[in-house]
Amino acid sequence: METPDNATPAGGTGADAPTTGIAAEDWATASAEPQYRAAVIDLLGALAYGELAAFERLAEDAKLAPSLEDKAELAKMASAEFHHFERLRDRLTAVDAEPTAAMEPFAKALDDFHRQTAPSDWLEGLVKAYVGDSIASDFYREVAARLDSDTRALVLAVLDDTGHGNFAVEKVRAAIDADPRVGGRLALWARRLMGEALSQAQRVVAERDALSTMLVGGLADGFDLAEVGRMFSRITEAHTKRMAALGLAA
Repeated sequence: METPDNATPAGGTGADAPTTGIAAEDWATASAEPQYRAAVIDLLGALAYGELAAFERLAEDAKLAPSLEDKAELAKMASAEFHHFERLRDRLTAVDAEPTAAMEPFAKALDDFHRQTAPSDWLEGLVKAYVGDSIASDFYREVAARLDSDTRALVLAVLDDTGHGNFAVEKVRAAIDADPRVGGRLALWARRLMGEALSQAQRVVAERDALSTMLVGGLADGFDLAEVGRMFSRITEAHTKRMAALGLAA
């Protein structure tokens, strides 16, 4: 998973928050609270399945690539996503959580999202990876600020850009330059992706009690409902900037 072009939501993300409370603790200390431990396992399970799905999607999108060079580039990115998945799987095992069991609660929602937003061509696939993955990355970066130091470091590491962001921008902008009509179609597609991604994220969180508690209060230091609203505003603003980078209207 990635956050292309270092696209940090404007106004600062949760990653800029001071390290107090749980965020100042390590995993050994923070995980003594059972609900916090459950929330982190949920989070790592969701991230792990997301990385596995990203690997599968990029490998599939490579079939649509117009050139051998493009195919090889997507294969390299798919490999990076699988490495991220392996790190998350290994971390789940290290904290005595069964990786498959941790991922399973999130598989249907993510599979449904990918099924409902299957790209019809190469350019739609690039926009989906750039827009959809970035929304998810922004969300997880916000959450990372409220995690213990060990878990936060891992989450931020697996959100590192695989290079897909700059690659997508270059290819999409070139296509729009060649045929400006492409821009209108891709702008509509990106708006649909934004809506679907946010709906999916909200649905997943709502179904997992420990995770939702961590997001809206309780275990999440200073993360109240008002802050959740500001968080989604930052994510939306970052999306608008990425659309501009692609040469598309938000």
